[in-house]
Amino acid sequence: MMNITFSPQVPATVLLLLATLSFGLIGYGLFRRARGVLLRGLPVLALLIAVADPQFVRETRSALKDIAVVVVDESDSQKLGERTARTDKALATLAQTLAQQPDLEVRTVRAGRVEAGSTATQDGTRLFGALTSAMSEVPAGRFAGAIMITDGQVHDALAPDKAREVHAPYIGAPLHVMITGDHNEFDRRIKVESAPDFGLVGNKVSVKLRVDDGTKTDTRVPVTIKRNGGAANQIYLSNGVTTDVPLTIENAGANVFEIEAAAAPNELSAANNRTMVSISGVRDRLKVLLVSGEPHVGERAWRNLLKSDPNVDLVHFTILRPLNKDDGTPLNELSLIAFPIRELFEDQLNEFNLIIFDRYSQRGLVPAQYMANVANFVNQGGAVMLAVGPEYADSYSLFGGPLQGVLPAEPTGRIYTGAFKPKLSEAGLRHPVTEDLEGALAKNTALPGAAQNPVWGRWLRQVEVAKPKGSKVMEGLDKEPLLILDRIGKGRVALLLSDTIWLWGKGFEGGGPETELLRRTAHWLMREPELEEESLSATAQGGALTINRHSLTATEVPVTVTLPSGAEKSVLPKATTGGKFQVSMPIDESGLYHLTDGKTTALAAIGTPNPLESYDVAATADKLAPLAETTGGGVYWLQDGALPSVRRVEPNRASHGSTWLGLKANNQYVVTGLSQTPLAPVGLILLLVMAGAMLAWWREGR
Repeated sequence: MMNITFSPQVPATVLLLLATLSFGLIGYGLFRRARGVLLRGLPVLALLIAVADPQFVRETRSALKDIAVVVVDESDSQKLGERTARTDKALATLAQTLAQQPDLEVRTVRAGRVEAGSTATQDGTRLFGALTSAMSEVPAGRFAGAIMITDGQVHDALAPDKAREVHAPYIGAPLHVMITGDHNEFDRRIKVESAPDFGLVGNKVSVKLRVDDGTKTDTRVPVTIKRNGGAANQIYLSNGVTTDVPLTIENAGANVFEIEAAAAPNELSAANNRTMVSISGVRDRLKVLLVSGEPHVGERAWRNLLKSDPNVDLVHFTILRPLNKDDGTPLNELSLIAFPIRELFEDQLNEFNLIIFDRYSQRGLVPAQYMANVANFVNQGGAVMLAVGPEYADSYSLFGGPLQGVLPAEPTGRIYTGAFKPKLSEAGLRHPVTEDLEGALAKNTALPGAAQNPVWGRWLRQVEVAKPKGSKVMEGLDKEPLLILDRIGKGRVALLLSDTIWLWGKGFEGGGPETELLRRTAHWLMREPELEEESLSATAQGGALTINRHSLTATEVPVTVTLPSGAEKSVLPKATTGGKFQVSMPIDESGLYHLTDGKTTALAAIGTPNPLESYDVAATADKLAPLAETTGGGVYWLQDGALPSVRRVEPNRASHGSTWLGLKANNQYVVTGLSQTPLAPVGLILLLVMAGAMLAWWREGR
């Protein structure tokens, strides 16, 4: 590259003033017809040229390559149909074609792939973030354009006006889009549009569901719903219409509903025909009936515990004067409330979640037919606890009546009255009600027998029993049962064989976890999910599924995990502490995982119920076409045949056609060398000045 430059020895304004003055004087001389005026102008011109210092400049330039970015969509929806094959073919052809452009550098970016279980699945396919990252070090003046190979389901595409603000660098060059899917693809999908996080146990909650196949046909679509892997119920939903569907919350804790729409013929994918929703069941108010057979210091422990729980409605009666007591006091002088036997044990019995008999005996107060109702209450799913004292061993024991069939141990009639320290049994060390009670283990658990030396205070009385059933979780004197937990029919029963647990609350000999033990026992009876002795659960964190199993047996049992795709894996949870077993496995898929150890089952919902990536998978140009048009790029459906050819186009020229796409030629360069040659050497200037002066003198002398 060659050109002429000037480097004036004086400011340009001064040089301009001198030139104006000089040419003014020469013009005045010409006007007066003065002799030799032109010859006098020759040295003046030479001096002006010398002051302007003109130079001949030669530049050596090196052309800079333009940069084009190819963004390849590797999201899950790209695996459908022939999309992967079309993507590979288009990428290979582009690589070969663009490699033939000597002034073009190509950067290929693969984006859209998301790890299973990641929260990014809800964000969908994000190609523009990858494009922006790839262009972070590309000068805007060298950007030739971008080519996206995708199915069009891009979830970070912005409207053109917004894109000008956020993505200005690639607005100045064409964005071309190659669509890998087919025209007019058909796909049915189901979506949970809204669902509550919590629901009351036994009540219904409303979940908004929508089935849509992209058409406007008024059809009824069969939809099946399963709760916690149970039996399927079928309903019908109208296509394209959001419907409120009532779902029943049947248990406390997680209620996982699997929802699946029937597959349609020739639809693109059945993966988005399934969705799920997890709703936590909570109990509104647990209703507990506490019947104290006589006033004693221990009944306050139960009352204080249950009254302090805001989720418990407590109905408490204390029998102050049993029917067999006759002290001669006239009835009209007794200020006692009549015990509402019929209302409690017949009319309202099934409204209670738990009935506690605290040192209660059969002395004619509650007729046998009502106690039979209590036994039936247990068999039908209710819960009963007995906290007993000497009355359990006498002839009026509750074991001798209708409750005998549901009680887990028979009294022998013997009562221990010596001091003893409660201990956990082998089952108690593994049962969630007692396994990690505060102070249950000695400080140095590495010592033999450490688990049998809890730092608890002693109790002072225990009722001996025979033929215990269920789980003996605590022991007293001579390893005799102290606390027994049992399942009867559909219900549960607990038997505490001492009435001196209140000593812990008083801090006798250091006390013990009285409140926690009673609380856990009561909530186990009322089916608290976290206190189930045989349970299976799973949680997802950090790309792994952690499986937790709890059992009263020490045997390590394999767990079969059914993945959302239907494939099965077997894992073996390892024993940790107490009755806990744990194992982790990598998450390969998002969706609903089924787990079973042969006895118990569990469900784990991984990912979001309606991830953007898998919800709408039909190929479309609607999201990218406006931005492509704004930048001068084109949209090409690979289904239509041959790939478009590639051309380099000058700025402000058309950059796409029906069979070709253009990449901008920016013609950028860098100067690698520079040479300067003066056009007015000093000798030449002096020669011109002297020659002009001498010729002027000669002309004037004639």
